Amino acid sequence: MENGIIRVSLSKPEGTVLGISYNGIDNVLERRNKFNNRGFHYMAIADDRQRVMPTAEDRSKGRRLDFDEAVLITNPSNPELQGEVDDKYQYSCENKDNKVHGWINLDSNSNESVGFWMITPSNEFRSGGPIKQGLTSHVGPTTLNILHTTHYSGKEVTMALKEGEPFKKVYGPVFAYLNSVSSGHDSQALWSDAVQQLSEEIKSWPYDFPNSEEFFPANKRGRVEGRLLVQDRYMFMNYLILFYKFYNDRKELMFLIFTSRHIQGGNFVYGDNAYVGLALPGDVGSWQRQSKGYQFWTEADKVGQFTIENILPGDYDLYAWVPGIFGDYKHNTTITITPGCVIQLGSLIYHPPRNGPTIWEIGIPDRSAAEFYVPDPYPNLINRLYIGKPAHKFRQYGLWQRYTELYPSQDLVYNVDVSNYSKDWFYAQIPRNIGNNTFSPTTWEIKFHLPFVIRGTYTLQLALASATRSNLVVRLNNPVARPPHFSTGLIGRDNSVARHGIHGLHRPYSIEVPSYLLVEGTNTIYLRQSKGLSPFLGVMYDYIRLERPET
Repeated sequence: MENGIIRVSLSKPEGTVLGISYNGIDNVLERRNKFNNRGFHYMAIADDRQRVMPTAEDRSKGRRLDFDEAVLITNPSNPELQGEVDDKYQYSCENKDNKVHGWINLDSNSNESVGFWMITPSNEFRSGGPIKQGLTSHVGPTTLNILHTTHYSGKEVTMALKEGEPFKKVYGPVFAYLNSVSSGHDSQALWSDAVQQLSEEIKSWPYDFPNSEEFFPANKRGRVEGRLLVQDRYMFMNYLILFYKFYNDRKELMFLIFTSRHIQGGNFVYGDNAYVGLALPGDVGSWQRQSKGYQFWTEADKVGQFTIENILPGDYDLYAWVPGIFGDYKHNTTITITPGCVIQLGSLIYHPPRNGPTIWEIGIPDRSAAEFYVPDPYPNLINRLYIGKPAHKFRQYGLWQRYTELYPSQDLVYNVDVSNYSKDWFYAQIPRNIGNNTFSPTTWEIKFHLPFVIRGTYTLQLALASATRSNLVVRLNNPVARPPHFSTGLIGRDNSVARHGIHGLHRPYSIEVPSYLLVEGTNTIYLRQSKGLSPFLGVMYDYIRLERPET
């Protein structure tokens, strides 16, 4: 097929795209094209994630590091890339942000630069929800559209069908977009144009051109509207304590903050910026492991209002979580979507897990370990793209090796009265390297003071942001207690440490702590990750909170 701008070659009868000829490039899909007939060396994933990349040949000449995907570039065709680490997982992206990425050709035969972009206007067919991570573009040059992957999650997100089980799902359409600009202009204009084109494709979704009866147009889809509120009977008290601690010399600011919370409705606060979505019916939080069905997500506004549009007909549960609020929400009624429906849910009330007032907390309940201490990379093992970008620091290679340097003989000890989790809580609890390629399990300690012990049951709310073949064992005031007070058992195949991630699957636990296990004065919680065969085994924490009994 040819329209004077582009020529597309298809196979018969399968309809496989064999080649795309555009702007002097014989086939933009041909990996074996000569250097001067290809030239895609500049990769862009986001506004702050763009760079000139090594070539596949550069990688083949490099030095393999701890795993095949990670290579130290030692003899590149571009000398400026000398000494950098290349690993495709350094360019992973969450589904919610994985909308446009690709390459720019700066060396084509014509007098124009060419962009090749993968645009995904909807994530409804992708597995795992909005923060499921997957690959984007990487050295090849390679551009992917990941529809389903076990990366950063493991087999828990595998699509398994029983014998005879019917299955039908429409993936896509997705948009391969090519653009060009004269070589005298800033090639960054190609990225800006691709981002603008993404906006146009989102407005056009669902497309009206597919002829398949399995792809539903807009008038055969539904919409759900509502508002999410959070009710935590101790939240106001906790805000009062928090702001008194940090703002006791700024009483006017305290008053304004407290008043704003009170105006929102006493014990209710808005589910501001909540992630709200529809997915197959299941347990609380089950959406992150779903792969067979469709998912439809949106982000609530500052007052918790949300609208989910273009929902395919079917039965769904409504799920949500609020950044900064512990736990997951699930609506108590299954929602049935019919063609053209508009369902008004009104105000939904989320009661997060809570058994008593907060004594102390570590971290932020946001399903990520990003707020904890991420060490500096080794100067000889860096990706220069992420230098000076704290939000992406965790993507650097080899950070796990820093733990043994920081704690060569004694593990991490965190004192809730004086420690700062952004400086004193390592981003991942991983084994210690004891030499000769041997690794040892680690035991972290949380020390806290109780002026008195209330008879009853305390609660340790603990959420993991990731786990890789780990067993987290919790003990109170006795590091060798048998049996331990709590154990997760063997969990997780996220592999987030090795794949330069800062989270995987979210795993929340509410652990009862009988008061007889605690003492007046100094108490210690021992967190032991008991698996130590590899440097990549371990857990990342999301949030830890100790609650006292109600009085």
